[in-house]
Amino acid sequence: MKKILLLLIITLMTASCTQAVNPDIHAANSHIKGSATPRQVGSAPPRVMQYRLDNGLRVFISEDHKSPVATFQIWYGVGAIDETRGKTGLSHFLEHMMFKGTPKYASKVFSNLIQKNGGTDNAATSRDYTFYYQNLASDRLNLSMEMEADRMANLLLIPEDVDSEKKVVMEERRMRIEDDPKHLLFEEVAAKAFTAHPYHNPVIGWMEDISSFSRDDLMRHYKTYYTPNNAIAIVAGDVNPEEVMKLIKKYFGDIPAVPIKAPPIPVEPPQTEQRRVTVKKQAKLPLVLIAYHVPSVPHKDAYALEVLSQIFSGKSGRLYQDIVKKENLALNVFANYNALHKAPYLFFWGGIPKDTQTIEKLEAAMLKEIENAAAAPPAEREVQKAKNQIEAAFVMGQDSIFFQGEVLGMFEMLGSWRLKDEYLKGVASVTPADVQAVAKKYFQPQNSTIGMLIPQE
Repeated sequence: MKKILLLLIITLMTASCTQAVNPDIHAANSHIKGSATPRQVGSAPPRVMQYRLDNGLRVFISEDHKSPVATFQIWYGVGAIDETRGKTGLSHFLEHMMFKGTPKYASKVFSNLIQKNGGTDNAATSRDYTFYYQNLASDRLNLSMEMEADRMANLLLIPEDVDSEKKVVMEERRMRIEDDPKHLLFEEVAAKAFTAHPYHNPVIGWMEDISSFSRDDLMRHYKTYYTPNNAIAIVAGDVNPEEVMKLIKKYFGDIPAVPIKAPPIPVEPPQTEQRRVTVKKQAKLPLVLIAYHVPSVPHKDAYALEVLSQIFSGKSGRLYQDIVKKENLALNVFANYNALHKAPYLFFWGGIPKDTQTIEKLEAAMLKEIENAAAAPPAEREVQKAKNQIEAAFVMGQDSIFFQGEVLGMFEMLGSWRLKDEYLKGVASVTPADVQAVAKKYFQPQNSTIGMLIPQE
């Protein structure tokens, strides 16, 4: 599960922004129409309550009274997966613009008010969703809710702000992707692996698309997806669900639902032959990257792939022990799988050779390790160790109220927040035979895309 958190901040998966400035705000409780019928959907602590407003807004409240703080999060069902050719990066660009103000609160006021009240805020865009959050004292939630509701319905998108922020996003792409050879290779491998599905495109978008965005493009995207019936509100921490729902109904209850007119998402055809891509870029060290198409949660094979990834990861994992320590072919190696995608994505194997002369040897050694995974099941001890590590990271992570909310949001975006419980059950049920079976099934040459970063002077 720790990979999930790491992948949320990798540019190829997500892109985030933060803004800041000042003023003052007060919000008093008052009744606003809108009904919400609560039902308890969790029994083990922290207690989770689920609600739904008349306008379709889903609300999840996780009570945790160990400290007087709370997180408020708004998740929208829109990401890079919803973008069409020529409009890539719109979701990420709009995330930036959400900090640029409404008629009520001027540009940059949002973050400054949260900071003035002792809180922190940020936002992130992924392939599958966009979310915004504030962590602050639990008695200041009204501030967070009022401003999130305001920008859900009343974003200005001033043309001058669009033009200036376009330069910021283009520079962000230059710095994080085009001037970072490793990230550029990940981007090129994903683009090569996917030919029809929008996972072909980077979350931040292609440079030519970013440069062409207009205010109308952003407003159309905003009006299509930033609607309560396409959103989830999550509150976790030291809160009273009844009081929280009074605030939710007050600030979000009158925002009207809008029918979602999203374009159909193409299905990626099965890959029938190995693909290769080479990136020649000024870099200190080369990089070998091997990607295979694999399923995502809740597919049953996702749990075995998660365990397999853990077995081969880290300095105690097979890859490092065999290729770095024994064969001395690489400085570092990794196996990386993120099970939480709406559609099937990629399992990455990678390594940094000691020098350009060992690139082909490293590729051969990595492919040999992959073949070995398919040839024989791992030891029961390896599998149990991997399962323990995954469970420990998942469970201990929920000591953070922010992570409690994030887990609810991620799994609800995949179909149901209850999948978080199925995730651990699925991992716990994996056997050595299951690990071998998924290696044999998915790690086939015709299902692979191999990328090489060749350093240039």
